[in-house]
Amino acid sequence: MIRLRALEPEDALTLYRWENNPRLWEVGSVMAPVSLAQIENYIATYDSNPFGAGELRLMVEDETTGLTVGAIDLTEVDAVNRRSGLGLLIASEYSGQGYGHRAVEALENYCSERLGLHQLWCVIGSENTACRALFEGLGYKISGRLRSWLRHGSSYEDAFLYQKLLL
Repeated sequence: MIRLRALEPEDALTLYRWENNPRLWEVGSVMAPVSLAQIENYIATYDSNPFGAGELRLMVEDETTGLTVGAIDLTEVDAVNRRSGLGLLIASEYSGQGYGHRAVEALENYCSERLGLHQLWCVIGSENTACRALFEGLGYKISGRLRSWLRHGSSYEDAFLYQKLLL
């Protein structure tokens, strides 16, 4: 079992490692390393109201072991149209163990029942077959192809826009 929980000050080192991992930069939008002080400030000043801040970051925790195995985010939260982008990171050492599936399901329930969101969407690189399979297995449908959307060094990769209606 997993639980989604709020950011805590002790998450700073974990986020610091993830945010400064160049392998993860290719699937996100990080342009440069971030300092531990920046992350600590982010946590200290974080606004957890997704409709006010336009985002929500939750940590994914294994309830049995207490280990933080990943993070899941709502981005571009649109209160008027009741939709949000979704981002997911499961640390590589916990990948393939079902954490991502359970985290997305838990976030969908929260978004539907508590936030009243109508839909979630995400953008996934065309070559990221594991992530695509995860979201397709959860009922997300491709609603568009974004040409040359993700840059990898001097080359570009297409990405798919996935959507799922919650209500």
